[in-house]
Order: sequence, then C-alpha cells, then structure tokens
Amino acid sequence: MNQVNCPVCGKKCVKSGKTKAGSQRWFCKECKTSLTHKIDSSSKELQIFLDWLFGKESQSTMPGEGRTFRRKTSKFWDIWPMPPKIEEARDVLFLDGIYLGRKACVLICCDEKHVLGWYLCRYEHAGAWIALMKRIAEPKMVVSDGGTGFAKALKKVWPKAKHQRCIFHVFCQVKRYITSRPNTMAGIELYSISKDLLTIKNKQEAKLWTNRFIKWIKKYQEFLSEMTIDERGNKRPTHERLLKAERSLLKLIKENTIFTYLDEELNAEFSAPATNNRIEGGINSRLREMLRNHRGLSIERRIKAVYWWCYMHSPEPLSLSEIVKIMPTDKSIAAIYQRMNDKSRLEKSLSVWGDAIVWSDLHKMDKTFVDWD
Repeated sequence: MNQVNCPVCGKKCVKSGKTKAGSQRWFCKECKTSLTHKIDSSSKELQIFLDWLFGKESQSTMPGEGRTFRRKTSKFWDIWPMPPKIEEARDVLFLDGIYLGRKACVLICCDEKHVLGWYLCRYEHAGAWIALMKRIAEPKMVVSDGGTGFAKALKKVWPKAKHQRCIFHVFCQVKRYITSRPNTMAGIELYSISKDLLTIKNKQEAKLWTNRFIKWIKKYQEFLSEMTIDERGNKRPTHERLLKAERSLLKLIKENTIFTYLDEELNAEFSAPATNNRIEGGINSRLREMLRNHRGLSIERRIKAVYWWCYMHSPEPLSLSEIVKIMPTDKSIAAIYQRMNDKSRLEKSLSVWGDAIVWSDLHKMDKTFVDWD
C-alpha cells in the first residue's frame, strides 16, 4: 500500500493495528491522529467513463455486456460540467449552435484551440446568446452562421467586436432557396455569383463581386417583380424563392458583415477567417460522431454528453477528482430550485398578507370597555 499522509498536518502516518472490520488503522505521531485510509476510485471510474464516451466502443462488447460498467459509471450521468469564465480576450471567436432534439439546442463558443463556453436552450434567440457571451471576454472579431437573435446579442454584449458572416453558410443559404440546378436564367446566374463568393481574396475582388450582383438585380428587376394570382385571388411574387435569395445577400451587404475578413486593420494583427469551419468541422462534427457512436441515448444524456466533451476540451479543465467534488449534480440543482421556489412562495404569501390585512381590522377602536360574554 502507498504511504498514507495525515489529513490534519500532512505528516507521514504509521500502521497502528486494524479495526474490528479488518481495515488497516493508521496513526500520526505528529498530531496523534488515528484514521483509516479509504481508497477513492471515483477518478479512475470517471476516466473509464470518458474513454467510453469519447471512443467508439459499444457496451455490448464489454464483459457482462456492460452491466459492471453501467453500475460503476451511472453516477457520472448526474454531473453537469459547467463552462469556465473567460477573462482573457481572444482575437477571433467562433459561435454556432447544435440541435440535439426538437427543443434542445446547445450554443457553443470556441477559439482556434479550445471550447470557451456552452449554453443549453430550446432554440437560438438573443437571450440565449447573451447568456453564453456575457461570461466570455470581448474579442476583436466574431465569426458566426447568422443564428436567430445573434446580431442583437452581439450589439449588446460585444459592441466593439467586428462580425463576419460565414461565407460558406451564405452560399448554402442561397443554394437552399434556388437549388443547385435552377430552372430560370436568373437563378443560374445568381447561383454562379453566390458560388464565386467563396473565391474572393481581396477588396478589389469584393468590389467587383458587389458590382456584379447589383448589375444582376437591375437586369432582372422586371422579371423578379412579376406577380401571380392564387386561387383565392391574392397576389404573390412569382419568383418568391429568387427574391428571398436576393434579399439575403442584400441584407449582408448593407450590414457590412460579408467581407469583414478583408479588413486591413484585422489582418495586420492576425489572419482573419472567412468561414466558421473551425467550429463546424472541429467541434460540431466530432459531437455528432460521438452521438452517432452512442445512438440511443435519451435527450438528457445527449445534452450531458455534449457538456462533457466541451468541458474536457476547455482551456484548463479541473482534475477528475476535483470534477467529482465540485461540479453540480441533478440533486444539487434540484435543491437550489427547491430553495428558490420556497423563497418565492414565502415572499408571495407575505405580500398577500401585508396587502390584505389592515391593523384596524384586528383591533377594536371603541374606547368604551365591553365585558366578554
């Protein structure tokens, strides 16, 4: 057995007989403390759990079809690994959301090397983005795919950061509207224009691309303004999807978020990226692979699996023993919510009593004394 140190003074302990249960008793000569040394295997079991979670091994191939593994590691599904607070500013941050279910989305923020934050929400909206971003220091540049509410959150939390819309997602959005094989000449030309967006390397090429797009708008202005009367007699645009693709590009040009990566000031300090590939290819794809390797997990466990992966790839994760001791669990979170509910219920009851009862209602104001019956 390894040397046991005293938990009080830290000095070495010596063997001092055994307990009634047969366990070895240890004695500290320095502070006269007697103790028994208990082996904590939680760290080792957590490592086994993480190796399985991040790997491809199936529980059916384990000894006993994984029954022993599940018994020893089921407690780690109760832990919620929480993101750290990032106080050191980065040059570039990448943000995106990954949907794990119909009403379960995890928003993720990362830099070139690590995952810096994650937040669980039902869907992408400004409040969720704000909750994620306010724990992270403001960067010089942000790259995103234009999730719902992100622009509003960026303006509120990181007002000085420059925003770059991922140009690959911009192209994919146009492709989703008009498909890769449009039926009209206007659609064919717009698809070619949007595809050329991926090859722009300098401001001169960006200016030529913008002029080309404006010429396309003027050329097909009459064509795009055509209207169709439906069965109810209502008018609607004939080429509605083409118009949506056009407006999506126009909006980005007006917001000045499509060519931020060509900014000379940014490129003087670092290489400004044009796409969100760091988070799409480096994080989201690996998360999807992990969930695919362990398909069949409940929605709650899929969320916690993403939490575990993100935390273990954060800048400075705690040691396994500290994670077990410090990180919140389902039980601790439930206790917090219970205390909050009890406090809220108490405050509501006090306000009701304070508003409803008047002192004179409980005290007789007549000065004449009346005997009790």
